[in-house]
Amino acid sequence: MSTPESGTNPEQEPGLEPGEAEELEQERARVSGAPAAEPGPDTAGRMATALQQAMTSSWTVSVGAVVLAVLVGSVMIVFTNDAVKEASSYFFARPSDTFVAVGQAVGGAYAALFRGSVVNLQATDFVTAIRPLTETLSYATPLIAAGLGVALAFRAGLFNIGGQGQMLVAAAAAGWVGFGVSGVPFPLHLLLALVAGIAAGALWAGIAGFLKARTGAHEVIVTIMLNYVAFYLISYFLATPGLLQAPGSSNPKTPPTPESAQLPTLLGDRFNLTWGFVLALLAVVGVWWLLNRSSTGFGFRAVGENPRAARVAGIDTSRATVNSMLVAGGLVGLAGASQVLGAVTTGFSSDIDAGIGFDAITVALLGGSSPWGVLAAGILFGAFKAGGTTMQAAEGVPSDIVLVVQSLIVLFIAAPPLVRAIFRLPDPARRRAARKPRANRNRKEAAA
Repeated sequence: MSTPESGTNPEQEPGLEPGEAEELEQERARVSGAPAAEPGPDTAGRMATALQQAMTSSWTVSVGAVVLAVLVGSVMIVFTNDAVKEASSYFFARPSDTFVAVGQAVGGAYAALFRGSVVNLQATDFVTAIRPLTETLSYATPLIAAGLGVALAFRAGLFNIGGQGQMLVAAAAAGWVGFGVSGVPFPLHLLLALVAGIAAGALWAGIAGFLKARTGAHEVIVTIMLNYVAFYLISYFLATPGLLQAPGSSNPKTPPTPESAQLPTLLGDRFNLTWGFVLALLAVVGVWWLLNRSSTGFGFRAVGENPRAARVAGIDTSRATVNSMLVAGGLVGLAGASQVLGAVTTGFSSDIDAGIGFDAITVALLGGSSPWGVLAAGILFGAFKAGGTTMQAAEGVPSDIVLVVQSLIVLFIAAPPLVRAIFRLPDPARRRAARKPRANRNRKEAAA
């Protein structure tokens, strides 16, 4: 093989992607001992590389999944709208009426969703206008906290689907401290209730982590069973006088939470948003720091990526498994405590989790198991919950369509190749596999 001439322009060689030409020139200079040519500005190449990275990012797949789910939801809105059905009955006589009805149905539905979740532009005062946004953040508060618990377990290689049970025991512990302990002033009483809820959720999830670490029991089976145990255990407590049942009542419901243990409102009594949202934001920052700036978080991620390699590197995988589930359960416990101490202060029953434990799985998947991604996904699902009632009331759209959209997001998130095929996005795994032999070939040619 002949040695390439030093005057050859590497950008003219075929088969090289943006940025590889400069790497090849520097490799040749290193082998020959000559100084490497100073790479000139390659704006087009950098833009192409940035676009390629954006197209192969997991965030692009998440956005594509949301877009596809909204499109499918639009189709369902069209098929369930009475005006569209009426106009389609004489479609061939006057097709424009059908298209107008379709536009009004879809546009009106999503306009109502925006009006009920972000800002009400039809409001006559500022408080009414921004109330939808505060409702979205209120719904998002437990979703963010619980989503962080599921996402952290994902990063540690564990599938925590026991959010329902962890929320129930956390709500029971926080509620019992709230109405069962008297004579404690406001800040201390609230702090004790929060700590009790977080600790209860952590211990309940720690059972699954301990069994996984010591016996190899699959955390999916264990957490599912613990959900049933928690549900029926709390149901028994709620139906038994002297435990969680309100005194003098035969209903399976707790007494109201006293004001000394309630989370104060964040923007005043005119809004339902409480300081629980601030706690959720602090949890996002804390989980980000734990995973990216601490040795404990590094151990979680290492065990999640490759347990054998982590064990060889000296990481105690059993301890990392137990600790990750403890932290994950504590985050879900924060969601349960915020429900009892902030959202539902008039007393709660066995449905206090409101499906948040399972919605948290969707939030974690959509957020890519990243703390900031979970924050964005939690606010998005909070908007769905807040705006769904407005869609139903204003446009007559069944609220179940919002649940279908959420389920479709999970479906598309679980099938990234389908999303990439629909939007013709490049596959990052295939691109990396193709670049390895090409880079090796270029190095061999440079060395020759």
